[in-house]
Amino acid sequence: MGVVVVLGSLNIDSTVTVERHPRPGETLLGGDLVKHFGGKGANQAVAAARAGAKVGFVGRVGDDADGDAYLRRLAQYQIDTTHIGRTPGVATGHAAIAVDAAGENTIIVSPGANARVTTGDLAPLRSLAPGDVLLASLEVSLEVVAEAARIAAAQGARVVLNLAPYAALPTDVLDLADPVVVNEHENEQLGADGLAPRSVLVTLGSRGSRWGAAEVPAGAVTTVVDTTGAGDCYCGTLAAALAAGFSDADAMQAASTAAAASVGWVGAQP
Repeated sequence: MGVVVVLGSLNIDSTVTVERHPRPGETLLGGDLVKHFGGKGANQAVAAARAGAKVGFVGRVGDDADGDAYLRRLAQYQIDTTHIGRTPGVATGHAAIAVDAAGENTIIVSPGANARVTTGDLAPLRSLAPGDVLLASLEVSLEVVAEAARIAAAQGARVVLNLAPYAALPTDVLDLADPVVVNEHENEQLGADGLAPRSVLVTLGSRGSRWGAAEVPAGAVTTVVDTTGAGDCYCGTLAAALAAGFSDADAMQAASTAAAASVGWVGAQP
């Protein structure tokens, strides 16, 4: 079984529930402020660890109490934090989230230390090997993500790129990924940019997911509490399943089941 190394962001999520999302210029009263651990990278790493993978992380937190708390949090999931750097004088990343009565969310992210991840932090990727998986999303520098994909591929590892939040990566980088993971909106943006990666997995919400010839239905959802992090849960579980040698369809099914379960709790991580 291979290891999963996640390159990505670590944020503290501050969440407020609202009956509906405000219009521009409008002020609404919401519920109590609740803080959770988040960031696409950390969400994916926790999901991969919960799915049974051995997980390492490459990223940065600030030299603040939030950074201390996050390192302790990941250690609870046996995630290797050796290569998470501390950036002096900079806050750990933060996200402000509003969740409406239907469970839909809006998110504003202040990157903080996540914006300080550089190609100099990527040395651990040179120890990857065939059977291992690099999972990266785009809440850190695109230059860093591109270089990480090139290093991992050169080591024979599998590269999984989640193009969220969407940005156009170079064609040669996209073609290293197996797969590029996008939702329907991101897939449309790929087409609008004239990009056609060789391996694309499209998540389709309640209609499941599609990867080449493989189509898998969505997992059964009992109650929607909060959709924050469902896509991250999918990606992390997918990476863990691929590292464990699952077929494409079986990895998708595991990811769909996990993502469906994830909307039943508040926050991106359980």
